[in-house]
Amino acid sequence: MSQALQQKKSKKEYKAKSDGTDHSSVFVSQKGTLMKRSEVREHIFRILFCVEFCEKEEFEDQVELYFHGHENINEKTQKEITEKTENLIEHLDEIDEQISAHTNAWNLERLGKAELSILRLATYEILLDEQVPRKVAINEAVELAKKYCNEKAAPFINGVLSKIGQDMDEE
Repeated sequence: MSQALQQKKSKKEYKAKSDGTDHSSVFVSQKGTLMKRSEVREHIFRILFCVEFCEKEEFEDQVELYFHGHENINEKTQKEITEKTENLIEHLDEIDEQISAHTNAWNLERLGKAELSILRLATYEILLDEQVPRKVAINEAVELAKKYCNEKAAPFINGVLSKIGQDMDEE
């Protein structure tokens, strides 16, 4: 990276850290680089996906293993990721109930593990995470689907999450 680009990046990071505004959508990794909320979300998705292949009792071990492979994530961000993931797991029955109610003829066993993990994460954000606006949760879920699933998954996930959001509006 050129020195000018490094200086520009450094100034931008300093400004982001020191301007007194709320930067709750940004986390700082061990190496001092900023981690966007979308990156944090992607780490949560990856953990959820890994846990799909294990028993619930193995959750803590899986999280620990995940972070051993991602040592660039600082302790504070690891804690944030772990807390959100644990909270999601605690509410998994409620989340799965919402997903099942809005997937028409699809039961959860028919969904791919990546699709299900994305739906669970976004449904958690829509229902229980007040820091994440609904539109952001849906958009980020669609982006994860585009990255990790086949081309049919993104519109499916968008539709399911939109229905969940509409039902919340009606309540």
